[in-house]
Amino acid sequence: MIHVCFGLHDKTGRYAKFTGTAMLSIFENTSSNVTVHILHDNTLTQDNREKFIYLTGRYNQSVKFYNVEELCPDKINKLIELVPTVRNSRVTVGAFYRLLIPQILSNYIAKCIYLDSDMMVNLDINKLWRIELDDKPLAAVPEMIADFISYKNYNAAQKYLLNAKYVSYEDYFNAGLFVMNLNYLREAEEFIMSGIKWRGEHPQCNCFDQDIWNYLFSKNYLKLPVNFDQFTSDEKLSGRNLNIRNVIYHYAGSDGGVGYGLDEKDPLNGLWLKYFMKTPWFDEETIRRLYTGVQNLHVSLKQSMVNLSAILSGKTRAFFTPPRDVDGLKKFFSIRDDEEIILAENQTSLQKLIDAMKNSQGKKVFFIMLPNFPYQALIQAGFVPNRDFLNGLEFLSEAQGVPLNSYQFIKAM
Repeated sequence: MIHVCFGLHDKTGRYAKFTGTAMLSIFENTSSNVTVHILHDNTLTQDNREKFIYLTGRYNQSVKFYNVEELCPDKINKLIELVPTVRNSRVTVGAFYRLLIPQILSNYIAKCIYLDSDMMVNLDINKLWRIELDDKPLAAVPEMIADFISYKNYNAAQKYLLNAKYVSYEDYFNAGLFVMNLNYLREAEEFIMSGIKWRGEHPQCNCFDQDIWNYLFSKNYLKLPVNFDQFTSDEKLSGRNLNIRNVIYHYAGSDGGVGYGLDEKDPLNGLWLKYFMKTPWFDEETIRRLYTGVQNLHVSLKQSMVNLSAILSGKTRAFFTPPRDVDGLKKFFSIRDDEEIILAENQTSLQKLIDAMKNSQGKKVFFIMLPNFPYQALIQAGFVPNRDFLNGLEFLSEAQGVPLNSYQFIKAM
């Protein structure tokens, strides 16, 4: 029997479909018997619970549910008490549920596979299950190969654990997938709690439970090959031909985890949709919600044009852009010779932008044409979004190399 765990916190009732799609991808690609263990809280609806049961029954597999709020409320409260910033983070408290797996699963289960819900198991899960842990507490994929593109260009200040030398760059692992030695981890409960306490005392860490696992075990884990945790963001940016491979795909990355889309030309989108459409979450209500999402976007775009007209009234435009994009930008925006262009060339360019914005005395609107721009720096300097500056990339289209982000539609489905 293969044991697979998921953690689920579902405020809107819309996230369960990702867990269900990941489960289906496992069932579709294995002939082994699988029991799925879902650690959830009171956000799991009865409808979603029934869909999980129906899905596993359809494949003659098994599912078990564990309400962590009922089984261990004191531990959940302690987690939140020690790391209170999780309340306001994009990472939900559900990410912490994997810390409870050793204590919640029955003692007769010696090993389990943990998966994030944004993963597609496009191989036989038995290949991962057969890996022997020996005396290691867990197995995982080092993030330097799992998400090579973002780590190649990563900002050390954003990875406090690395910058402060708690963990080496080569050893830092991604927490989206574990093979867990439950007997080892059960004996290490106090040790794990010390890591949670440490994380609470170091709010500089931006990866929450992932940093806890790395702080505790980065020097003592089995390193897995990248095919067990292949980031789709890497695939799309690597320059390789996008041929679907027999790997475990991780639909997340340095852009905050918006790896899903509806672009039919993207094989990775097609892979997720192929699995999703076989789940009980794909029904007539899903189509209605998708239509509503498109309708809302249409209304929003019209309103944006009205807002832009008001913002530009009585002001001139200015642009902050990488040098390589200047010619294309001039054509797309029909930039006049008297409109200012500030080049994003190096680390001093941000200060040049701020100085130019101060000198404009509110008479210009600055279009920021740089991905991952630190907008907070402009706000801290006293400038107001949608008055003094705009994210200019929002006005570009696929013709300019900026594809529509359809993840918002998938979330609503």
